[in-house]
Amino acid sequence: MINRKYEPDFNQLLKVLHREKADRPVLFEYFTNGPLNEFLAGRVLNNPSNLEETVRLIMDAFTNAGYDYVSLPSRYYGAMRFTTAAHAQKSTVSQNESFLITDRATFDAYPWPDPEQGDFDLINRVAPFLKTNMKFIAPGPGGVLENVIDLVGFERLCYLLFDDEQLTQDIFDAVGSRLLRFYEIVSAFEPVGALIVNDDWGFKTQTMLDPGSMYRYVFPWHKKIVTAIHSNGKPAILHSCGNLESVMDYLIDGLGYDAKHSWEDEICPVETAWQRWGDRIAILGGIDMDFLVRSTPDEIHQRAVNLLNMTNFKSYALGSGNSIPAFVPTENYLAMIGAAREIH
Repeated sequence: MINRKYEPDFNQLLKVLHREKADRPVLFEYFTNGPLNEFLAGRVLNNPSNLEETVRLIMDAFTNAGYDYVSLPSRYYGAMRFTTAAHAQKSTVSQNESFLITDRATFDAYPWPDPEQGDFDLINRVAPFLKTNMKFIAPGPGGVLENVIDLVGFERLCYLLFDDEQLTQDIFDAVGSRLLRFYEIVSAFEPVGALIVNDDWGFKTQTMLDPGSMYRYVFPWHKKIVTAIHSNGKPAILHSCGNLESVMDYLIDGLGYDAKHSWEDEICPVETAWQRWGDRIAILGGIDMDFLVRSTPDEIHQRAVNLLNMTNFKSYALGSGNSIPAFVPTENYLAMIGAAREIH
């Protein structure tokens, strides 16, 4: 399956990330699912345990679909992972499950991962298979707030904010410092063209924590991470779900993110987001997940065409509001990215 109309050119995505007008439509996706990758690549993954083979299949999938980059999640090169307690397989998991840290003693006993450990050289080993003018985009192993919630549990974290401020600070520092080192390492690789800092900050009506706590515990580490990424000459993309209205200005002007990804129609349709903030930060994706699943291919295609016409390729790249998991119908996904073939 080949959707590509244009030759790969990472500079086109860079123009979007720099809030400039690209020369043609640009696509962006956080990640795509395994069966879709096989379909796009035109072959089946024979040995899923062979990580290099898996990465090369993803590379072919992204290339054939029309992207100017390949998403390379940290799990493929064994970067650090924060261990949590095992939980039963469920369709949904509570944010109060899987915690291991409950007090100072369990904090001290926790097996903190080493951010220096990992098969980072995988990036260089598979880079020769990138098409000319393509780059990798590297998401991280979860975010500052996400990992703290996983380690502590959301309700317990809310209590800790008031019951033990020093332990709360120490937990955020232990997580944040390790993520900072991860981004320092990965952003230095030449084949990596941009990095995604993936950290869900909110839900439908507000941020997960009150803005004061976000400014105190979460944002200082994001500021350091963005600075580290920029010091290596790479753009920093924030992938964060939820209603970030109360902190959006600081996300842009204080933290210095180059782009924001993850949009939901119930919170802020991507069309509105681009009109409000597109002159200050690049807006990526935004075809709402519910819309992408429930609508007809024609409806999805038309919305995508309208978005590309409205934004005129400036400070915007077309894609989903979040990602392409297996429950997204393939024909709906193809209807979305197919819009990029029609616009000139």
